[in-house]
Amino acid sequence: MLDSMNGLTRTHYCGEVLNEADEVIVGGFVQKIRDLGNLIFIDLRDRTGIVQLSFNDATDREIFKKAQSVRAEYVLMAKGRAVKRENVNTEIKTGAFEIIVSDLRILSVAQTPPFEVSSSEKVNEELRLKHRYLDLRNPKLQKNIIMRHNVARAAREFFYKNGFLEIETPMLMKSTPEGARDYLVPSRIHEGKFYALPQSPQIYKQLLMISGFDRYVQLARCFRDEDLRADRQPEFTQIDLEMSFVDVEGLIETGERMLAHIFKQTLGIDVPIPMPRLTFKEAMERYGSDKPDTRFGMEIKDISQTVESTDFVVFKSALESGGSVRAIVVPNGAKVYTRKEIDKLTEHAKGIGAKGLAYIRLTDDGVSCSFKKFLKDSELDNILSAVNAKTGDVVLIVADKDKTVLSVLGALRLAAAKKLDIIPDTYNFAVITEMPFFELDEDTGKWAAMHHPFTMPMRECLDILESDPGNVRAQAFDFVLNGTELCSGSMRITDYALQQKMFEALGLTEDEIAAKFGFLVDAYKYGAPPHGGMGFGLDRLSMIICGADSLRDVVAFPKVQNASELMSECPSVVDKEQLEELHISTISQTQKK
Repeated sequence: MLDSMNGLTRTHYCGEVLNEADEVIVGGFVQKIRDLGNLIFIDLRDRTGIVQLSFNDATDREIFKKAQSVRAEYVLMAKGRAVKRENVNTEIKTGAFEIIVSDLRILSVAQTPPFEVSSSEKVNEELRLKHRYLDLRNPKLQKNIIMRHNVARAAREFFYKNGFLEIETPMLMKSTPEGARDYLVPSRIHEGKFYALPQSPQIYKQLLMISGFDRYVQLARCFRDEDLRADRQPEFTQIDLEMSFVDVEGLIETGERMLAHIFKQTLGIDVPIPMPRLTFKEAMERYGSDKPDTRFGMEIKDISQTVESTDFVVFKSALESGGSVRAIVVPNGAKVYTRKEIDKLTEHAKGIGAKGLAYIRLTDDGVSCSFKKFLKDSELDNILSAVNAKTGDVVLIVADKDKTVLSVLGALRLAAAKKLDIIPDTYNFAVITEMPFFELDEDTGKWAAMHHPFTMPMRECLDILESDPGNVRAQAFDFVLNGTELCSGSMRITDYALQQKMFEALGLTEDEIAAKFGFLVDAYKYGAPPHGGMGFGLDRLSMIICGADSLRDVVAFPKVQNASELMSECPSVVDKEQLEELHISTISQTQKK
């Protein structure tokens, strides 16, 4: 029969036993037992750390016998004196002290777990996620979850100090196009109609500005039915904010100060502000990405003019079709990028859109160039001079349409930096400004809003909305940290006539506008202050701060790549009666065939 807690109230967390004391009472899970015959040591663990429980010849025999019966992951409470240890354990913060136990309670017994909790990160992830409640006992994961809490707390502290109001917005809302598939919720009362779970609180927070709540914030749950990857989950949390009577600079400055506050509070790091700014065009041309990792160099160089007179047909055809020839220099890469390794890199480049990859290797034995036979005298030297390549370097060159060239070199830049292990362990922020308003859907040939249709174009671009949509820039920006997008933000359109014009530019009919956005369009008829906002990914930010490889390491109960949760086995089949109440019928796989 299990013991009760009667008479024992916890006085210390395990990780807080840092001084001698006549009486301490702790509770937690058993991590390890060392039974030496006349001595027993038990490492007891809670979310703050580990403390050693000690049992010896002077221990009451019933208590000693009970200690002998303890196994890993049992739940205990222990009372005793905290004393200095003879053998200090420098690997744990309580390692200078131990508890000489005078009272021991076994509150819960445990079966042998399917893996060792303290080293669960070495176990197959599928097994860990199936038993997530055990996996979450791992100190490393607990540290991550606690850090995520600290990030959220610091964010709230910042906004409370700066006059923001925390306002909840609906979880059941109207389905509106926001770039990803909605998760739909059928209505029992309104037959054939559906709610949508919010992809973001975008429309509601704009309505709050129209309502006069000039500074809104919410740690908002968001849902998107899209393919998953390491930095994406179907449900996630945004630090979501909106401000009235502000411009783009005011929005960015608020975001900078919030991030600086979070990093100071959680890591003790002073983040310099203002943060470096890059326009979207600059980021793409220098780094081949709108979320550049600026912790290292290897910037893209345009060598189109340098090679325009060469006879190499790959370069000539790219330039004649309006494209470009660009290069990156991999510093001291010649030893790593042998001909065999460059062949692998070429296949990788082809896999992400390139037709091929030209290269130059500079070694102590000379220069090898994949297209040297097409060059005249001095043309190779001109290329090396243009990119400032030195002995030991490798030059990687791509020729094609600008979009392809930049994206491929951007990916190769990251791949090479990781292979050479030259990315420093620092935090590099950047703010990407003047984002394109439109992006071309290559499948349909139609222009779509890169962010959302409520984004304000830059004033100087209003005259080319219809004539040159590809060059329309928005009053929009992204915050980027170490190559990861943390946030998208923008000023919003508050002019009713301009909003209508933007809808038309996106190909929406009057009926579609009324059906999808009618209530918001109507609201703007009654006066709206200038406003804008942004949403920071709390999970992504926490992932980077924790140095984790995946969002799953900072989310308590995450989904896997097919959007299922292995522990609870959701999504799952529901009763026929539930479906009938919701006016839903399903088609079996047999009927589909």
